[in-house]
Amino acid sequence: MESAITPKSIINVAAICGSLRKASFNRGLIRSAIDLTKQSVDGISINYVDISPLPMLNTDLEIDGKYPPAVAAFRDRILQSDCFLFASPEYNYSVTAPLKNAIDWASRPPNVWADKAAAIVSAGGGFGGGRSQYILRQSGVYLDLHFINKPEFFLNAFESPSKFDDEGNLIDPEAKERLRSVLLALKAFTLRLREEK
Repeated sequence: MESAITPKSIINVAAICGSLRKASFNRGLIRSAIDLTKQSVDGISINYVDISPLPMLNTDLEIDGKYPPAVAAFRDRILQSDCFLFASPEYNYSVTAPLKNAIDWASRPPNVWADKAAAIVSAGGGFGGGRSQYILRQSGVYLDLHFINKPEFFLNAFESPSKFDDEGNLIDPEAKERLRSVLLALKAFTLRLREEK
């Protein structure tokens, strides 16, 4: 049974997808996570953060200690969030270029990722995007991000029965329940970190 959540304790989650494709399976995971918070996971508000407007990292764009407007807006959203949900497809055994770019922009001084909880979910072929999660966890060490360890969520998007519809929406009940477990773990860990501060 979940504990009562007061308005002050609502957890604001920034959800970041490494894929820019509209029908991306990983964006579908984020949409499903948002739906779950409205149906069966109290105390969490998930906001999708679009990383597509970010320019490629180039420190020449940092002028007089200021970032380009799109970067400044992104960094502010990261700073204002309590924790993070990454949906990370796997490209060449690693994270995508857009996701790495976003991570790097928000890590520029001051690092706005620091000392917050995070969870990773992924969908794809074979290992379900799992190798990207290892790379992201490794980056998290330097970023001072605190990833939940369990439950892990890797989803082979091409196994039968179908996991997603033609628009990239998650339709598999078992996967939705596993995703719900990730959100509950992220909530619990975020609250624990909040109490320790």
